[in-house]
Amino acid sequence: MAAIPEEFRQAVAALAAPAPRAEIEVTEVRPPKRLAPWAYAVAAEATGPADELATARLVLLHDPDRPAAWAGSLRLVVYLRAELDPELAADPLLPAVGWSWLTDALEESGAAADVLGGTVTLTSSARFGDIAGPPRSHDLELRGSWTPREADLGAHATAFHQLMSSAAGLPPVGVAVLDRRSALRGEA
Repeated sequence: MAAIPEEFRQAVAALAAPAPRAEIEVTEVRPPKRLAPWAYAVAAEATGPADELATARLVLLHDPDRPAAWAGSLRLVVYLRAELDPELAADPLLPAVGWSWLTDALEESGAAADVLGGTVTLTSSARFGDIAGPPRSHDLELRGSWTPREADLGAHATAFHQLMSSAAGLPPVGVAVLDRRSALRGEA
């Protein structure tokens, strides 16, 4: 087995360094095989103030041969799934909003990216028979990939955490969300 390339080792360390906010749980998971000679992956889960659930996976791929489509030796791939409120799911601008969660997170964290592309898919499911759960559910799925411009991937990990925060509907750090019923009763 070949030695782990130093570029890949440093990229993994940088991705693992930034701690997510308390509402986001990140764990290392088995990366996909056959996409690149070297791969690393994490899974994340966040629950927002209105019980919105967002789950995601971030995969780092490394190919020292620098595939032409990547325009580099490192590639980051994200897959995110977020539960949606039925009213929000009906918004025709939602795919663009979902994509902006990723582009804004990259920009705000200072994570420079090349060859950025992806898709946003909206799904609506109806349950029947003995399947447990709500009668209808709505989800947004975002798939994206990009080539980082810098070797230090810390900003890209921060962008991933920001993406999770947006998808789960978490407020900015330091901002409290008031329960509407408590606000109406005058409680804080």
